[in-house]
Amino acid sequence: KKATEEIRKEKGEKDFCLSVFVDNAGVIKLDEKWALAFKVETHNSPSALDPYGGALTGIVGVNRDPLGTGKGAKLIFNTDVFCFAPPDWDKKLPPRILHPRRIFEGVREGVEHGGNQSGIPTVNGSIVFDPRYLGKPLVYCGTGGLLPLYINNEPSWKKGARPGDLVVMIGGKIGKDGIHGATFSSEALHEGSPATAVQIGDPITQKKMVDFLMKVRDEGLYNSITDNGAGGLSSSVGEMAKESGGAEIDLSKAPLKYPGLRPWEILLSESQERMTLAVPPDKIERFLNLAKKMDVLATVLGKFTNSGYFHILYEGKTVGLIPLDFLHEGVPQLELYAEWKTPFYPTKPDVEIPKDYGEILKKILKAYNVCSKEYVVTQYDHEVQGGSVIKPLTGINNDGPSDAAVLRYDLESESGIVIAHGICPKFSDYDTYWMAANAIDEGIRNAVCVGGDIEYMAGLDNFCWCDPIESEKNPDGKYKLAQLVRANQALYEFTKIYGVPCISGKDSMKNDYLMYLGLNPENENPFGIGTILPDGSLKISVPPTLLFSVVAKIPKYYLAQTMDVKRVGDLVYILGITKDELAGSEYFNLLGIKGGKVPKPNPYLNKKIYLKLRDAIYNGLIESAHDVSDGGLGVTLAEKAFSGGYGIIADLSAICYEGESLRDDFILFSESAGRIVVTVRKEKREDFEALMKDIPFSLIGEVIADPFLIIKGLNGKVIIRENIKELKRVWKEPFSNW
Repeated sequence: KKATEEIRKEKGEKDFCLSVFVDNAGVIKLDEKWALAFKVETHNSPSALDPYGGALTGIVGVNRDPLGTGKGAKLIFNTDVFCFAPPDWDKKLPPRILHPRRIFEGVREGVEHGGNQSGIPTVNGSIVFDPRYLGKPLVYCGTGGLLPLYINNEPSWKKGARPGDLVVMIGGKIGKDGIHGATFSSEALHEGSPATAVQIGDPITQKKMVDFLMKVRDEGLYNSITDNGAGGLSSSVGEMAKESGGAEIDLSKAPLKYPGLRPWEILLSESQERMTLAVPPDKIERFLNLAKKMDVLATVLGKFTNSGYFHILYEGKTVGLIPLDFLHEGVPQLELYAEWKTPFYPTKPDVEIPKDYGEILKKILKAYNVCSKEYVVTQYDHEVQGGSVIKPLTGINNDGPSDAAVLRYDLESESGIVIAHGICPKFSDYDTYWMAANAIDEGIRNAVCVGGDIEYMAGLDNFCWCDPIESEKNPDGKYKLAQLVRANQALYEFTKIYGVPCISGKDSMKNDYLMYLGLNPENENPFGIGTILPDGSLKISVPPTLLFSVVAKIPKYYLAQTMDVKRVGDLVYILGITKDELAGSEYFNLLGIKGGKVPKPNPYLNKKIYLKLRDAIYNGLIESAHDVSDGGLGVTLAEKAFSGGYGIIADLSAICYEGESLRDDFILFSESAGRIVVTVRKEKREDFEALMKDIPFSLIGEVIADPFLIIKGLNGKVIIRENIKELKRVWKEPFSNW
């Protein structure tokens, strides 16, 4: 929040933020006609118990956040980022844990059905694999929605229930599904975790509700709206009651899926596809008639007041009377203590010189965190609504990995938006400060590669952490809390320097598996993952993970750039500095090495690079751009080549390098942040180099007609000569037969 406030103050008249941290989603101004609402949520615990149902309700649930922001946004895109254990897991599974492949397939299908059946394109995402996600997968789902800047001459991003407005619930009926959903998601997965806490989603019912809401919104039939998410009616009505000063509802009026629900169950149920609205009495007849006409269930439950209380009745009898001050401000804040201790790993591990660089490259391309995710991507509809410009897959055969998505939000306008993200949990073992810094830099870097304007860019932070509260079963809670503090320090400092305000976020703090299994701490762990506690319990904690999502403007959609090489003879440049930063890298992971130097992005330098790249793209000097991340420069060059269908010849001796060990493998597989590989036409070389004169860049090669990736080492000898068709085959292999 603090960084966002300071950034907005610095931007002054150029501030594009309209609503941040006060509604269901953050809202930014796009132009004089439109605003954009964007929110990312997690649905981790439900997806661990019921992968399909948990993920389905995750995506349709986050759809309702922009829908319940301001006066209600039209949903125009979805995003999804998943973190799983490796799908080829072959060790014994602890009790109540589903096989990673089953979770993978269930989550993929749940998000597919939720998004596709709702008519919303899924435009951006990724999948991260780490054995520690065995205990609980992470399922991030995001949705962006479009708001007219003004609706009936009132700001669309503002809303407010008024005393006398009727409390109206629309959408689905209430059942026992989802009861305790919020509390269940706020604790470790254990033997008592209830399957009934997983909600049951129905995207078709929600689609009808969305269409209805767009109609009544434009007619001005309600004053405020919010979704029934965590806590159900208790939260939605309780939150809106703050706007008017009070509320009174009778739970016996609520439509039920079946009889037998007790009042508290009706109040707390998180049954899906429900929204709560504040409808003026003089508009309720038109509202209910439209609902009936469009086959949407709408029920008046009570009214908003200015009594200062949330008054809950059942069949006319009081069953709850809660002062609003206590409801919103009455929970005592925890006072926690953090204790940071820098993890020790050797900074100069022994690394043998590879005998075959080509084989190393192919093994990295085949790694789960690098390989093609085409199998998953193609399950999702990227084109519904007709605004997609750059989709998740690109290149000559539409199977290359895009850095980000570009979308036309108004088909009558040339303007577009860019959607991207960064996620780097592999650096958490070394320092969560640099984990967060790399995630932020990666998200911004991906957006800039396709033409996103870093000066018109907003971020969303989603933290998924292991339990940071110290206890008998969580003896390192102070350290985990310190990791969280470090990550937040990076979030503040890097967003501030980049000038990218955070507009929304969500935290999930109990991503652990904890089960008493009667194990002996002195013996070998029979499951090969997690920690055996002194009492014989098994604990598996996720690596601290930050997803940093980005939305930016691109002034004209046709300026958007893709990552694939376009023509023979184009020059290949790398922007930025390569360092001997291989801690957490795919290369060291392949070699089983824990140590080295973690990538440390330089935000001051990188911002200059990203501004220069933006200007180069907008001035037509760039033919392609692709960021350097997982797998380093070797993977970036391979992906650019096989996505475009042409070869590349590159010389490692031309690269701007900083490090004590000047080695081919370190240059080739370093994962230093802030680097982008671009191709430029020869006739534009002079203009391009003149524009880039104030930043580090290197001319390293050329696009060639021969279908080979040829890389020369520091001594001038060829160390890699691989057919790009073979490289693509290897890259696609892991999920080719799914």
